[in-house]
Amino acid sequence: MRHVTLLTIDALRRDVLGCYGSEQGLTPFMDSIRDKSTVFTKAHSIGPYTQASFPGILTSSYYLEYRDQERREDALSWKRTLVSEVLHEQGITTAGFHSNPYLGEVFGWNRGWDRFDDSMEDEVDETVPYLNSSRINKKVDAWLSSQIGSTETKGTFLWVHYMDVHEPYVPAKEYIDGVDPTIDLSRDGMLWLFENKLLKRDASEKKDVELLRKLYWAHVREVDDAVREFFGILKGKNLLEDSVIILTSDHGDEFGEHGGLSHDGKMYSELVDVPLIIYEPGRDAARVTDKLVTTLDIPPTIVHLFGLDPVQAFEGSSLLPLENYPEKGVFGEAVDKHGSHEKGEEKGVHYYREGDLKMIYRERDDVWELYDLASDPREIRNIVHESPRAEAMMEKMRPRVSRNRS
Repeated sequence: MRHVTLLTIDALRRDVLGCYGSEQGLTPFMDSIRDKSTVFTKAHSIGPYTQASFPGILTSSYYLEYRDQERREDALSWKRTLVSEVLHEQGITTAGFHSNPYLGEVFGWNRGWDRFDDSMEDEVDETVPYLNSSRINKKVDAWLSSQIGSTETKGTFLWVHYMDVHEPYVPAKEYIDGVDPTIDLSRDGMLWLFENKLLKRDASEKKDVELLRKLYWAHVREVDDAVREFFGILKGKNLLEDSVIILTSDHGDEFGEHGGLSHDGKMYSELVDVPLIIYEPGRDAARVTDKLVTTLDIPPTIVHLFGLDPVQAFEGSSLLPLENYPEKGVFGEAVDKHGSHEKGEEKGVHYYREGDLKMIYRERDDVWELYDLASDPREIRNIVHESPRAEAMMEKMRPRVSRNRS
């Protein structure tokens, strides 16, 4: 029996993982699975926040694909095909466990799951409105125990989503001490930073931004322990050796790189560059690839792992076998928002990457930006008016931009 797990970690930046070059030592366990994994060094989210990114991760479609219908109903369009629906119809047991309100049953994300637990009925602290990963793992452990010995399934697909790295950044002291033992902040002090700096997108004081970054790092250490615990749960139930685990993030977080905090309607690397690791227990050595891919490719990959035919409704391509993955540019799109509320008329923000060139277009200001990521990985120098390839990049983006204009 095949077991496939999609493990998503909200707001996890790619550059905090040691296997992607970080020297902070924040993710020892996630780094340790590298040798049995395919590691994608150029994986991208299709959007910079949850609502924009998860249509790619679970439905292999772009956020603005059914914009009119979804903005009106504030729910997932029935025209989207969830990977859980595809698998469920083929007799594969499906289960999802998370604590993100934007992905809850009320918005239609519960389709196709034999067990869907969005934790919306669980008691949480009003200042930290999600379950931590430890509580999510307990639910997963109990569910897996209930499934052991079942002969009525052709396999199991499990989606687990952790929220720990997400703001408001109130980590336990043991994790803060692991990052910087000189930090002496009470819970109220951390919430003050959240309410008065992060929520207001006030990145004017460097010391506050760096303190928020360190609290974020502490949560990264915490979630690394949760991933270790999750792997231990699978191993303890003799499931790990038959499991393929896809680990990724929906987006990153900003710490002043482009003048802001958190994750708004921007398309810079700190928000859309995500880790993507496919763990296969039978692999003898790490396979590292710099192919350009997006989270849009995750549902086709899951379908492939179960030996099913490709799904016509999916817009991505299976990442496996890697040698068959097509060479292509990658897109992303979102509504240009600032803070938790969208302001004024909704306008799109888009990006397209091809090779080391990345174009960004913001409808609100009718502004194009172009960056050469090889020489300018921090996306500081806009070369749109000097690059001979600028017009060609614009032409590839225009059909996607125009299709969503009112």
